[in-house]
Amino acid sequence: MTIPAHAPAPTQPPATGSPTLSVIVPVYNAPAELQRCLAALAASRYEHFDVLVIDDGSTVSVEPVVTAYGFRSLRLDGPGGPARARNYGAAQVTGQYVVFIDADVCVHQDTLERFAAAFTADPTLDAVIGAYDETPAAPNFLSQYKNLLHAYIHQRHDGPISTFWSGCGAIRRELFLAYGGFDAQRYPRPAIEDIELGMRLWTAGHRLGLDRHITATHLKRWTLWRLLKTDICDRGIPWVRLMWRLGAMANTLNVTPGQRLSVALVYLLGLTVLLATWWPAGWLGTVALAAGVTTVNHDLYRFLAARRGVWFALRAVPLHWLYFGYCGFCGAWGTLLHVLAKEPSSARGDIHWASAPAASEAPSRSSPMVERRKP
Repeated sequence: MTIPAHAPAPTQPPATGSPTLSVIVPVYNAPAELQRCLAALAASRYEHFDVLVIDDGSTVSVEPVVTAYGFRSLRLDGPGGPARARNYGAAQVTGQYVVFIDADVCVHQDTLERFAAAFTADPTLDAVIGAYDETPAAPNFLSQYKNLLHAYIHQRHDGPISTFWSGCGAIRRELFLAYGGFDAQRYPRPAIEDIELGMRLWTAGHRLGLDRHITATHLKRWTLWRLLKTDICDRGIPWVRLMWRLGAMANTLNVTPGQRLSVALVYLLGLTVLLATWWPAGWLGTVALAAGVTTVNHDLYRFLAARRGVWFALRAVPLHWLYFGYCGFCGAWGTLLHVLAKEPSSARGDIHWASAPAASEAPSRSSPMVERRKP
């Protein structure tokens, strides 16, 4: 089989006016997943892109996998976390836009094409993210559920957003560098560095969007322990602390009024179950609250049933309610850590970010930002 190779992106936009994309793939070990990721990139229909793989101190060799596809790789001492790896990669490339793809994600043939089309259609757009597709690679129930839940959330929030996603997201390179990229000091391991960057840009007035037609396949195999550790320690608690520092509650993706209502209902449900153990009439409240949680989330359960069947959806309900349970825990624990750390909270208009450029230095979002390069 002939493996297509892609030359580095040109230093000037092509004559057609199509934007140049530089794809950054951070990796730590996992050469098998990386191989599938790069094979998918090599099969892209879009032509004006290059790929740079940043090896974050892997203990196994990944360079042969990268060179087999004609792509470039650079190695860092590490591991130092994907935030650091992505920042380093963005500083080494020349594309007008940086596309971040995780090493366990496979783009579709039209993914890069759709990223380019989004920026071409709206020159004021600063960043855009996609979504996982509905065919996750890992066949086990938990992986199917987790990835389908992610796909559902992104599909239902097409349009303007206040966050960013580095699993499959693109941003103006000039803007990314001007804001110092991801906060690698605060997030030295995989966490919410992408969410923090997105909220930082949104707070400063930049435009971010989600295009549900930009899709990719997730390869990750989830286990219950991995899911709980990631959702609680790496995302939930840090996200709560971030919102406290912002002084504003996020109202997008999986932090919506409906989700917050579901958290309250699930905790009340737990209390009524305890109450019903010594007061039988308490089961009436339990049934009513269970019906309430189901009603609030009926669209998700219908989505899962349509994609994987009724039995799949029924098995997903307890996991989904468990999710609401530990969301409440993350809210309480994250708040406690915020108070104990005495982190300052700011109203949205009063935030001063250490890595935000001065007004005179930040790229304007009122016109297309084309990188100035030497001829």
